[in-house]
Amino acid sequence: MALVMGIDSSTQSCKVVVVDDVSGRVLREGRAPHPDGTSVDPEAWWVALQRAIELAGGMADVAAWSIGGQQHGLVALDEAGRVIRDALLWNDTRSAAAAADLVSEFGAAALAERTGLVPVASFTISKLRWLRDHEPENAARVAAVALPHDWLTWRLRGFGPGDAANAGPAALDELVTDRSDASGTGYWSAATGAYDRDLLVAALGHDVIVPRVLGADEFVLDADGRRVAAGAGDNAASALGVGAGVGDVVVSIGTSGTVFAVSETAVADPSGTVAGFASADGHHLPLVCTLNAARVLDVTAALLGIDHDELSRLALSAEPGAGGLALVPYFEGERTPNLPDATASLSGMTLASTTRENLARAAVEGLLGGLGAGLDALRAHGVPLRRVLLVGGGARSEAVQRIAPLVFGLEVEVPEPGEYVALGAAEQARRIL
Repeated sequence: MALVMGIDSSTQSCKVVVVDDVSGRVLREGRAPHPDGTSVDPEAWWVALQRAIELAGGMADVAAWSIGGQQHGLVALDEAGRVIRDALLWNDTRSAAAAADLVSEFGAAALAERTGLVPVASFTISKLRWLRDHEPENAARVAAVALPHDWLTWRLRGFGPGDAANAGPAALDELVTDRSDASGTGYWSAATGAYDRDLLVAALGHDVIVPRVLGADEFVLDADGRRVAAGAGDNAASALGVGAGVGDVVVSIGTSGTVFAVSETAVADPSGTVAGFASADGHHLPLVCTLNAARVLDVTAALLGIDHDELSRLALSAEPGAGGLALVPYFEGERTPNLPDATASLSGMTLASTTRENLARAAVEGLLGGLGAGLDALRAHGVPLRRVLLVGGGARSEAVQRIAPLVFGLEVEVPEPGEYVALGAAEQARRIL
């Protein structure tokens, strides 16, 4: 038996699991919080990672490890390996205009064909253009660009700026990443497996070092000789953690909703609805994101003055279709479809249909209908879908679990709640032993 470590460095916190590589059983765990905000000093992630590893019993008996993490964030490094400015996270929207500029310059169809993505504020390429336009002195100093999990992997392997906390050399050429996280940058293609240097230069203004992209079965070593897997973006790691294979689609119901499928073929969607990401196992992971997910249940329960268990009971006591009551749940605008200024609406109200039960049912059906639109978008691009794996906080609702097959028209399975990003990273580590 050997032990492997999986790490999830998310927006909110760092979670660490130490797993028996034979049984897959979690033996130890640790967690440490991250600071709030959309712009964060990466050193805070490094401190949290070390604390979470300590709480999980350390790494002395670990044979291999891997890091899954939040996608898209920009970690800009100078030639000495120092962080130039706070990292701009995926949820920092100041780069929206920069994304629009890139689309205007290159064309949405051309960008989708070249990289599988049409830039939005979330993606790294947009953040690089923002840096060039708004902080030109900082942009000029950039010698290497890393994503959050790339930078943490680099640091935990023993590299860094050579300060008192980490005496190793900078070694920017030791930066590594994986296909899934690289595919979310906007300047790497899952279809070709190569960086698009022209797009990178168009965004930042000059060429820089970018992490070497490791394959699913490749590894590097840390300073103590342990094997280190490529890591993954959070959605790709989650797909590994729940055991998703080709034909499976993961529907994650959190604050926002994500719908992503494991596919053998790449997707290039010029509308930008489907992002052509890569998976962590060598396949592709086309993904659709919605803004309105579990919060639809939250706001409806608050309106009715009940808890989520009672909301679920009311929804299940109503007939399918909620007596004609229909909720379009665009409380925060919507990303899929792209309606940023939309608002929610409730229609079909009659004396007969306007009941607490029907309102609860309409909320669940509206939530699932929005995610179902994501499934339809994947189908429209020929992505095969045979089974839904339903995860996230919203998936704990009995009403969501029972109504989802009716809305999606597919078999639905609900895995036990777990730290699937960290478990996916641990699975990566297990595969390289």
